[in-house]
This record gives sequence, structure tokens and C-alpha cells, in this order.
Amino acid sequence: MNNSELDSILKKARRPEPIEEFWEEFPKQVVRRLNRARVEEPRLNTRWVPRLAWGMAIVVCITAAFAIGHWRGRVDTESVASNDILQNTKFVRETLALFPNQVRAIVRDQHGFNLDLASTSDVPTSTPIYVSVCDGKNCSSCVTFSGQEVQVAGQKLTVLSDGLGGIILMGDHFIWSSNRRVAMGNSLKIEAKNLSSITL
Repeated sequence: MNNSELDSILKKARRPEPIEEFWEEFPKQVVRRLNRARVEEPRLNTRWVPRLAWGMAIVVCITAAFAIGHWRGRVDTESVASNDILQNTKFVRETLALFPNQVRAIVRDQHGFNLDLASTSDVPTSTPIYVSVCDGKNCSSCVTFSGQEVQVAGQKLTVLSDGLGGIILMGDHFIWSSNRRVAMGNSLKIEAKNLSSITL
């Protein structure tokens, strides 16, 4: 087929005419496609929020580990009555200053140090309380505040400060008081005292 034959065939062909229904439906189809395109617009990527939370948690853990590791070897002998670094007022004061009104407890056990932080700055300001619990095999200690619930030596304890300057510990199956030396239903060796020399 040459160009002139192709040209004559194209001239004989009729231009297709759309049916009448096409012109009625065409505007509706255009509107539907435009609306669908708006719905399918890509949303902002909000996956950064969990990543930011994990990043902040890692920064807090690294900072706490640095503070604890930094002061572990620098124990001031005048402020420490025993070998427990949690009785070091300088260490406790500076750890609490890193996270104002967020520290529920600083716990030391056979695994090392744990810092229990509140998600918001809502821990009431009060005198820190030192608690040491030994169950015969393991000893754990913590610095916390009155009204806090802590896990020490496998025991879940509620720590309270009474009006006489004493400390009351309530466990699942016992009550202990520093003023009255009351120990009901426990075989634990417990020491507790206010760290009144620490001002926040």
C-alpha cells in the first residue's frame, strides 16, 4: 500500500461520533475522578512520632547511665555511711537535678542501677528516702519519695513518711516502721532513713 491509497482510505473513513449518553455522563466522570484524586492525596508521614519517642528514651537512658557511671567511682567518704552509693548525697542530688520532678526512684540491685522516671514532671517535691532491703541472698536499695511504689529485692513496696519523721514500708505481706521497729510478717533485713541533707 502506498501513500495515495492510504490517503484515499482515510478520506473515506467517517469520524466517530459519541452517542448522546456519553455527553451526559462525561462531566460526572470528570468530577468523580477529581474527587478521587483529592482523597488519594498522600498524607503527611506521621511515622516520625514513634521514632522521636524512642530517640528521646535512648537519650534519657544514656544520660542516666553516664551520671550513674560518672559518680560510681567518686564516692565522698564524709557523706557515705556504708558502701552504698545511693547514700552519697552529691550523687543523689545531681541525679535528681537531671530530671526535676520526674524521678520516682533510683534503684540499685544485683543487675546494676535503674532509674524509674515519670513520663511527666508530676512527682511531688519532698525529702528523698533511702531504703535498703536484704532477703538473705540479695540486697537491693533505692532512693525514692513518700507515696511512691517501688520494686526492691523482689518486693513491691509502698514507701511512706509519717508525721514523726519515720518511714513506713508496706509490702504485699508485711508492714515495717522505722520508729516503732514494727515488722509484721517479714523475714527481710530492712534499713530506711530520710536523706534530709539533700535539698531540691
